[in-house]
Amino acid sequence: MFTSQELSILKQLTTPRKVQEFINKIPINFEEYGETCLSPREVLKQNRAHCLEGAMIAAAALRLQGFPPLLLDLTAIPNDDDHVIAVFQQHGHWGAISKTNHAVLRYRDPIYKTLRELVLSYFHEYTDKYGRKTLRSYSHPVNLAKFDHKGWMTAEGDVWYIADHLLEVPHFSLLSRQQIALLKKSDQIEIKAGEMVEWRRKNLRGVGQIKD
Repeated sequence: MFTSQELSILKQLTTPRKVQEFINKIPINFEEYGETCLSPREVLKQNRAHCLEGAMIAAAALRLQGFPPLLLDLTAIPNDDDHVIAVFQQHGHWGAISKTNHAVLRYRDPIYKTLRELVLSYFHEYTDKYGRKTLRSYSHPVNLAKFDHKGWMTAEGDVWYIADHLLEVPHFSLLSRQQIALLKKSDQIEIKAGEMVEWRRKNLRGVGQIKD
């Protein structure tokens, strides 16, 4: 169970937009002291999060507003990083909350009819430093309620079993081999725009990246 103080913070996040604004204010977890998979409680305590940790606390906050706590794993080519988002439905359409350190791969308004349509909205901006478009698949949505018996929301420490499960669930390919062969690399101005970051390591000494 969350403490009354934790609940007072999360219950103020009464809409997906407010959840996203809250997530944006949390500094990026650069994992300077080793890899982490912090529970929502630990994110609140340590005030840092990478994409998966941000997605989990977003899912917990959404749950308090009556949404199922759903995560979606986006997978890339081997030399690029995966990304995890919290997804939700309003009026029959899908949207997403996303913790990222970059100018793209961010919040998605609930305007997408299917999860595939939602995921494809990330495609052209999901690039590596060479300008290659690297997004290849997405997972079946994972309802974190299945981990309630393990106390995923309030665990004291890491919840690696969630990260492991996201890798194990079925994933759906986005592109055929023929489509991959026809992909155009991003232009230099797009690559440059993709290098913009919100948080820098030098500004986070003492505050404590998966595609962040």
